[in-house]
Amino acid sequence: MNEQPKRSGSSLGYFLMGLFGIMVGALLVWFIVGPDQQAKQDTTKEVTPTEQVATSVTTDATKAVDKVSKAVVGITNIQKVSDFWSQQSGEQEAGSGSGVIYKVENGKAFIVTNYHVIENAERLEVTLAEGVKREAELLGGDMWTDLAVIAMDAEDIDTVATFGDSDALKQGEPVLAIGNPLGLDFYGSVTQGVVSGVDRTMPIDFNKDGVADWEQEVLQTDAAINPGNSGGALVNIKGDVIGINSMKIAVAKVEGLGFAIPINAAIPIIEELEQRGEVQRPVLGVALTDLTNVPAFYQQQTLQMPKEITTGVVITNIEPGSAAATAGAEQYDVIVEMDGEKIESASDLRKHLYTKKKIGDDLTMKVYRQGKLVELQAKLVDDKTL
Repeated sequence: MNEQPKRSGSSLGYFLMGLFGIMVGALLVWFIVGPDQQAKQDTTKEVTPTEQVATSVTTDATKAVDKVSKAVVGITNIQKVSDFWSQQSGEQEAGSGSGVIYKVENGKAFIVTNYHVIENAERLEVTLAEGVKREAELLGGDMWTDLAVIAMDAEDIDTVATFGDSDALKQGEPVLAIGNPLGLDFYGSVTQGVVSGVDRTMPIDFNKDGVADWEQEVLQTDAAINPGNSGGALVNIKGDVIGINSMKIAVAKVEGLGFAIPINAAIPIIEELEQRGEVQRPVLGVALTDLTNVPAFYQQQTLQMPKEITTGVVITNIEPGSAAATAGAEQYDVIVEMDGEKIESASDLRKHLYTKKKIGDDLTMKVYRQGKLVELQAKLVDDKTL
């Protein structure tokens, strides 16, 4: 009879002991985990949003870009291609460059660019700052100065570049190059540098024979100029165009050598291309080779040149009825002087004719003929009279 209550009391004791153990365990877990978790919650509550400051930065450079950037456009050269197998012809993009809107008149926008940008184009397409594309027509191009003028519909064109004075530039003056390097994906890119040099000349070899055919007058800058920048604007810190980007020297170990055509040299060419479609230049009507290209044996035996004369230009052929023929020039005459200016190469000769003389001008030449110095008088004509 007494055993039953004892068994019941024992079970109740076990139960109470188990409950007590659970409570102690829960308290331990709370002490271990709870405060940590609470701290994390408190930390989360204390996080505040990152502050940002909207600062509008305006500098002379940003003002210059705002002034002229919409006048710098993209130009796409589209050429005809033929499929050998299907005997069908089509069109494809042959390259792209940049151009500068310099005038709006009679519903047309006039754009200056490089000749090599539009060379051999079947069609020309202009891309504006908003991505709008328009057909353009070629008004004229000039290989010698690497300049061309194209025109398009002037609808919605509200920004026109202002030409500055490249003769007023100072070495070290800040400049900006604006254009589309590597194509239209980088439309309107801006690079900054300084005028590294003025009154520079760069030899140009048109026929790739290793002999310079022309000396291009250029400005030198360290502002980055890359393929696609050609024809774009080089501007001063006031946003005035002082050069047309033309080329860079891409040689290993050479950095920061970019070149632009000075705007003062470009303006007369631009005006003539716009009005006539070409640049009219005086010609002599002769074929030439540099004396330095003639082997020493022929210099002595055929040309009979004095040994102390090592430079000049040999007339290898004369066009009948030309200015040279009328002046009495003969095959194998060696031109060494024009109007008192020393002539050492065919490039010198062309530069004298193309930059210092006009059609109808008189020209005084000194030539060596069979070892004797002879003076000739020529009246310059254009190539259409030959």
